[in-house]
Amino acid sequence: MNETRTLAEALEELASAEDFLDFFAVPYDTDVVQVNRLHILQRFHDYLARQAPELPQEEAAQHAIYRLWLARAYQDFVASDALTEKVFAVFHHVQKPGGGSTSFVPLDKVFHK
Repeated sequence: MNETRTLAEALEELASAEDFLDFFAVPYDTDVVQVNRLHILQRFHDYLARQAPELPQEEAAQHAIYRLWLARAYQDFVASDALTEKVFAVFHHVQKPGGGSTSFVPLDKVFHK
């Protein structure tokens, strides 16, 4: 980690899943990342969102926690796949009363904060 920037500043410069994995020194297989990059980043975000109220103030501790959750998000897709993990709402199929299923996602679910 560059000591002249804060963790938040460093994170703002990261654009791809590979950038995040490299920054946090998480070893990865490029084939896994190429297929699951958005899923990995979304899962990482989801893990952090649940952890946010409990994050320590010290940046070194935050960095370690971020690394842990990114590594776990990556491993989720090494051991499984996007369809099984269902990170995005589009993968949540709902059975229709007349048979079949739909992946309809209401707008309030798309734009929730």
